[in-house]
Amino acid sequence: MIETVTGVNVRKTFVLDTNVILHDSQCIRNFAEHDVAIPITVLEELDRFKKGSEDIHFHARQFLRAIDELTGDLLSPQGASLGEDLGNIRVVIGGEFKQELAAAFVGDSPDHRILNTALSIKKHESEHARMTILVTKDTNLRMKAKSFGLISQDYENDKVESFDALYMGKRMVQDLPHDLIGRFYQDETRYRIAKHELYDLRPELDAPVANENFILRNGSTSALATYNREEDLFKRAEKISAYGITPRNAEQIFALNALLDDNIQLVTLAGKAGSGKTLIALAGALESRSRYRQILLARPVVPLSNRDLGYLPGDVNDKLDPYMQPLYDNMNVIRHAVGEDSEDGKRINLMKETGKIEISPLAYIRGRSLSRIFFIVDEAQNLTPHEVKTIITRAGEGTKIIFTGDIHQIDHPYLDSLSNGLSYLINRMKDQPLYAHVTLEKGERSELAELASDLL
Repeated sequence: MIETVTGVNVRKTFVLDTNVILHDSQCIRNFAEHDVAIPITVLEELDRFKKGSEDIHFHARQFLRAIDELTGDLLSPQGASLGEDLGNIRVVIGGEFKQELAAAFVGDSPDHRILNTALSIKKHESEHARMTILVTKDTNLRMKAKSFGLISQDYENDKVESFDALYMGKRMVQDLPHDLIGRFYQDETRYRIAKHELYDLRPELDAPVANENFILRNGSTSALATYNREEDLFKRAEKISAYGITPRNAEQIFALNALLDDNIQLVTLAGKAGSGKTLIALAGALESRSRYRQILLARPVVPLSNRDLGYLPGDVNDKLDPYMQPLYDNMNVIRHAVGEDSEDGKRINLMKETGKIEISPLAYIRGRSLSRIFFIVDEAQNLTPHEVKTIITRAGEGTKIIFTGDIHQIDHPYLDSLSNGLSYLINRMKDQPLYAHVTLEKGERSELAELASDLL
């Protein structure tokens, strides 16, 4: 789009940082009719990411192929067209390093060369009444750019608009008639009511979405219900147990019902540490074991301070075990709940030995067939939207996928609570009949752990 400043249409040139391309290789097509500039330093950095099987390596290869096809045999100073109704793309050589940058920063770095290029573009473009914007997912680089008077923004194409607008998967309705709530407990109603019975009483309520959960209250009396869009009714959410684990609150009840519902193929569970999201997901998987070929638990590996795993001591297993340990811990909780020497406890051991249960880093799952799998992806807040999409699109027939995570505890350097893959998925999948989401806000750890989570 074109912004209007004092009545004049202002076109823009967006200068892209490397991390934007590694986040989304199709990003150059998301700037409408405006131009895109790629500093040559970015191409140098992308060259280092061409080889490998991670998502960033895929994006590097895809982008380099795309820009090669767009530019043909020769890339003119004006650039090449990105397509109909889109701007041009060009590669820009940074030129002489600006004195003010040399004075401000000690030593050379790719970030500073990209900033230098963006400032050079700004000087040229301002002479032609154009606006220059540096787009980067690096917060520190954005601050540096702004300190030099350069507009800088995050890449926002796949961001959720606001945290307050993020779908919670549940809501509470207070002060309802006692007899309405009582109908959820009557055999003759089959523990359900038609949607209009609630909305005739409370027409001001926003319309329900598919598989949305409701806590319906009248004083101390309540009923838990889930909206079925196809039948246009609310059905009572039963308090059920799964493989020795009994839900402790309404949120966990909603989550377990979704996990055990064969009509729901995709579930997201968001919540802080101690809310039980991973434990409930694993219990649901074990309870559903007969319907699936394998239970697969995976999580992305984001090393401390984002240093490569090669820096860590030991062999591959030594490096990876600390990241996988929380999944083993949850399995041990369930094994303890059912009794380690019980039939259910021994079954868990047997399933691990025969590969019916597998715990693995997410990177090791790439390219595998995912048919008839109960697939739990933990720590999904550390995935990009593209990574989440890749996982789901590889799901075969009979597979159920669960994403769990805490969107306020992100270790990925270029993701935040609005741009991570879990938030993106919750926002995009809302109101799909095969999808359910629950936000678990109540912690079920010790009083001390809960206090620390809230206050520290």
